[in-house]
Amino acid sequence: MGYVNLVFFMLFPFLCHLSFSSSLPHLCPKDQALALLQFKHMFTISHDASDHCFDITGQSIQSYPKTLSWNKSIDCCSWDGVYCDETTGKVIELNLTCSKLQGKFHSNSSVFQLSNLKRLDLSNNNFSGSYISPKFGEFSSLMHLDLSDSRFAGLIPTEISHLSKLQVLSIQSSLLRFGPHNFELLLKNLTRLRELNIDSVNISSTIPLNFSSYLTALWLPFTQLYGVLPERVFHLSNLESLDLSDNLQLTIKFPTTKWNSSASLMELYLYSVNVTGRIPESFGHLTSLSKLDLLSCNLSGSIPKPLWNLTNIELLDLGNNHLEGPISDLLRFGKLRSLSLRNNNFDVQLEFLSFKRIWTQLEELDFSSNFLTGPIPSNVSGMQNLQFLFLSSNHLNKTIPSWIFSLPSLYDLDLSNNHFSGNIQEFKSRTLHRVSLKQNQLQGPIPKSLLNQHDLYYLLLSHNKLSGLIDSTVCNLTSLQVLDLGSNNLEGTIPLCLGEMSILRVLDLSNNSLGGTINTTFSIGNVLGVMKFDGNKLEGKFPQLINCKYLEVLDLGNNELKDTFPKWLGALPELQILNLRSNKFYGPIKDSRTDNLFAQIRVIDLSSNGFSGDLPVRLFENFEAMKISSEKSGTREYVGDISYYYTISLIVTTKGLELELPRVLTTDLIIDLSRNRFEGHIPSIIGDLIGLRTLNLSHNRLEGHIPASLHQLSILESLDLSSNKISGEIPQQLTSLKSLEVLNLSHNHLVGCIPKGKQFDTFENSSYQGNDGLHGFPLSKDCGGDDGVAQMTNLVELDEEEGGDSSMISWQAVLMGYGCGLVIGLSIIYIMLSTQYPAWFSRMDVKLEHKILTRMRRHKKRH
Repeated sequence: MGYVNLVFFMLFPFLCHLSFSSSLPHLCPKDQALALLQFKHMFTISHDASDHCFDITGQSIQSYPKTLSWNKSIDCCSWDGVYCDETTGKVIELNLTCSKLQGKFHSNSSVFQLSNLKRLDLSNNNFSGSYISPKFGEFSSLMHLDLSDSRFAGLIPTEISHLSKLQVLSIQSSLLRFGPHNFELLLKNLTRLRELNIDSVNISSTIPLNFSSYLTALWLPFTQLYGVLPERVFHLSNLESLDLSDNLQLTIKFPTTKWNSSASLMELYLYSVNVTGRIPESFGHLTSLSKLDLLSCNLSGSIPKPLWNLTNIELLDLGNNHLEGPISDLLRFGKLRSLSLRNNNFDVQLEFLSFKRIWTQLEELDFSSNFLTGPIPSNVSGMQNLQFLFLSSNHLNKTIPSWIFSLPSLYDLDLSNNHFSGNIQEFKSRTLHRVSLKQNQLQGPIPKSLLNQHDLYYLLLSHNKLSGLIDSTVCNLTSLQVLDLGSNNLEGTIPLCLGEMSILRVLDLSNNSLGGTINTTFSIGNVLGVMKFDGNKLEGKFPQLINCKYLEVLDLGNNELKDTFPKWLGALPELQILNLRSNKFYGPIKDSRTDNLFAQIRVIDLSSNGFSGDLPVRLFENFEAMKISSEKSGTREYVGDISYYYTISLIVTTKGLELELPRVLTTDLIIDLSRNRFEGHIPSIIGDLIGLRTLNLSHNRLEGHIPASLHQLSILESLDLSSNKISGEIPQQLTSLKSLEVLNLSHNHLVGCIPKGKQFDTFENSSYQGNDGLHGFPLSKDCGGDDGVAQMTNLVELDEEEGGDSSMISWQAVLMGYGCGLVIGLSIIYIMLSTQYPAWFSRMDVKLEHKILTRMRRHKKRH
């Protein structure tokens, strides 16, 4: 025993030293610290570089500049984001996600000197379109590589496939793409992959048959994959999460029997892929499934009964399909947090659904755009966590039950486009973000609780029967972007404070009974894009809008405003729709010497006012947007769509009808200056506005001729010049207007022959009535004149059909006959004059001589 103690006593100092030294961390090698500092100095810190940081589960991550803590006086192993091997001290992990780095990531970056790296995360920074260097492939020990959302661009190098130890690979950028066969090579070589996240990269390939059998997560959304998904994917025994969304050319064929991954699969995201057909009953084996997203997969039929047995479901999205049948078994999903069946063909009566307390976890419920009928059940309880409720575009009726207004955490409510009646009750929630109750039959005042929501962004109550005043407390909604109160029975005046709402983008108070003057002065820096005050009883001067630099739509039509045309209005650089119709505006629209006025205008309607003077030539010259033809435009874009939740409507007169456009296409180019007191000529410059679809100058005092330049309006569909004092002939060139559907030239002083051919053969008498000097089809007056001319014309046509030589001989005979007739006629005239025949006979002979000479000139000109 003593001997053992003696040995221990002798070894004690050595053991203590060994223990102490092993507990001390090894210092970071100087060359690696220097490499990190060089890397740091290659970038600047930008607070905009990592604005929106989320982890792979969608949770928000705090972003901050980690490299600011890097200091050469401190061991680099203690720097933020740097992790070292405990034995060697060498850097094995570099985590710089969300570090606000900005600048070029060069191919000779000093980070490639850290050859022992096992984990490298450079995600959520801004590397300004830098290429991914092939040197990434030299990290032979790398097991985790994340280059997502850092604005890398160009080709993904094949050297990435050399990282044979890689277990996690995450690359996300719409600026990146794979070269031919590179994606297949990557999956073939990286046989140890457990997580593969390639999001929004242009792969443009099929999914190969050979890939890692260790995969637990396979995420390839927005990658232009095509072909048929190998069934092997569904039989990966470790697969927990699969996301192949938004690959429209990718065909998915589900196994009809039990999947090998059934026990492990927890997340399945397949929205916007080509599935087609019914949901197979094999889904009933996915007992671990918690998230299922089959949005926009062209599915049909009913939801299979085995699916109701998936009691672990938390998120279920089957929206935008063609599903039908019963949905009452949804109540079995006691863990549901989000349920969406929107835009399907479910036609159940909602009142018969028994909403039990089992849905206590539910946060989102979306049954919008179906055929649900009846009232909403009134005895609902237990959904205190509900934040999003969407039941729009159904056939629901009666009153909105009080339990909806009592939801304490309600964030987004959309019950629009139904048949609800009764009053809007006071809301209990103070977290409302959007409330849309438009297109119902709701009555009563706007509830005060709605006007005290500091986080309310969108308030849409239009097309109801709401009454009362617009309370000035609406201006307390400091976050409001869209205020749509149109088409109600609101009275009183427009609150002055609306002009002080700094982020308001849409202000629609149209079609109410509002009166008084528009005294609102909009402050500098406002972002107002749509202002619709049309269809009220507003009086006084034009509102002061000079600070509304972002205004796209201004509709003040159908009021009682009385003022001259504001010269400054054309200086609003974004203005596309201007409607002042049916007011009391007066005076001339003076030509402006300033360029670029109304450069973006697409619809200008000044009809039914008292404007006078000449048409504004200089104004037409500035209509740059109308000088571009949209005939071959393949995309449908709309004016005023500055908010996802709001679309503008506009009343226009076109093709002889007053129509309401529910949305205004950017190709709907319209000029309507009708029913005013404009004088002078129609400017030929209008012919340069080749994008015009509708031109209405009717019911004015215009004179002169129809300019032949109008034939350049190749896509014009409606032309109305009626009820003016226009004279002269209809230009023959207008027959080239192949898109012209409606023409109205009635009640003018036009003369001559109506042009023939193409669209002109389709117009009726009403297009020309009230022009006594017009002849030809479709009028009863023959354009040819007397019978003799008609016969001669027929003779000519017959001769032309018989051939060139006979035609020449016939014409010679005709001309000889005219010549002889002329000699005889002149002889008779001489005798008449010398023998003093009656004056009436002399006048008759002169007319006859004039007709003969005129017809000879015509025939010579034609041949």
